[in-house]
Amino acid sequence: MLRAGEWTESLRDLLASAFETNLSLTDARLNTIMKKLAGWGAIIAVPTAITGWFGQNLPVLGYGEPLGVWLSLVMVLAGVGILYLLFRRHDWL
Repeated sequence: MLRAGEWTESLRDLLASAFETNLSLTDARLNTIMKKLAGWGAIIAVPTAITGWFGQNLPVLGYGEPLGVWLSLVMVLAGVGILYLLFRRHDWL
């Protein structure tokens, strides 16, 4: 009777540790996914901020001129490229 009780207890501990391991693996996977989503969110925020700045109705550098379009395009591409390379190097993407 004691042996059966101890065996049941050890199986319960084994099942609990397997369940905790599964939860830990799921949390690690979720953290990886959230890291990737945060990286892509930051990359998408760069063009949004730059085009919002150049899209306002106030005179800014290049306002009403073709220079403004090219300047905003260069800033968007440079910002996105730099963030992409940084996040790639730090294994966020």
